[in-house]
Amino acid sequence: MKRNEAATADVATTDASRDTPRKPCVRDRIFDTACDLFYKQGIRGVGVDAIANEAGTNKMSFYRSFSSKDELVAEYLRDSERDFWLWWDGVMAAHEGNPRAQCEALFAASPCDTNMRGCPMANAAVEIREEDHPALMVVRVHKTEIRARFRALAHQMQAHDPDVLGDGLMLLMSGSVQSRLIFPCDGGPAVNAGAAARSLLDAHLKKCV
Repeated sequence: MKRNEAATADVATTDASRDTPRKPCVRDRIFDTACDLFYKQGIRGVGVDAIANEAGTNKMSFYRSFSSKDELVAEYLRDSERDFWLWWDGVMAAHEGNPRAQCEALFAASPCDTNMRGCPMANAAVEIREEDHPALMVVRVHKTEIRARFRALAHQMQAHDPDVLGDGLMLLMSGSVQSRLIFPCDGGPAVNAGAAARSLLDAHLKKCV
């Protein structure tokens, strides 16, 4: 084969390989499967065998990829946390400089679909009992940050009692998300979370006038 023909063939092969979707590695399959099962069935309801079988692998491959189920749970929650803050920061950026609009947008933009099973962090907190569980620290840090951010928004709005308002907003968001475990998106109390948030903001901000 001539040099330019060989080069052309190499380029074609490279282009074809780029167009072909890469098969997920074993670790990725295990992780993606575990995330789905943990969210739908609960952390305690899913064992290593079930995760390995569903991922099309075995326990040996599982423990090559993750040191323990507890560590996998912690990673599952860290991944959920990253998604949450990407969503939060996107909402914030759309209303930069207007804390009230940012706050209202958080409730207006709260995602909801038929597959929602509440907040992964809150669900994990209910199931985890061991104080030294690596996932519990992930939950505590995440919820503490949400509380701090809502309080910061309340301070920016110059509320009469910003810490009370911030905590109230956090409770409202947490409650509306968890209510989706029981009620459908289009008919449960979560549909009124935005209106409730506006009423709460009005009540606290009027005291500043």
